[in-house]
Amino acid sequence: MKKIIPIILSLISINLFAGEYPDISIKELQGAIKKGNVAVIDVNGAKSFAKGHIPSAIDFSSQSKNLASLLPKSKDTLIVSYCGGPGCRAYKRGADAAAKLGYKNIKHLSAGISGWKRSGADIAKK
Repeated sequence: MKKIIPIILSLISINLFAGEYPDISIKELQGAIKKGNVAVIDVNGAKSFAKGHIPSAIDFSSQSKNLASLLPKSKDTLIVSYCGGPGCRAYKRGADAAAKLGYKNIKHLSAGISGWKRSGADIAKK
């Protein structure tokens, strides 16, 4: 029984994290934005988006129905979804929507908008 419990716990933890998207660092995302080969999805809501968002980001709350027309044609394009910060799980709405549209290279900026701002990176406002 003592050997079975750790196996069961590890299987449960694997299932809890299934469907997660790999993380991307602020520096990596900045580089991708400079190269122009990334689509960024902000899921923080319209008010937060208006106060400040990552340059080139799409406001998921107001554009979710138009997402297919706003994302690049190539399904291999890097898509990055983010929300408030490391503890926020809302980013998955944007990431899952992109995955449902067939995009294959989806990442998560776990630092979120709070980490982006703390890093001193550029902020865009509506």
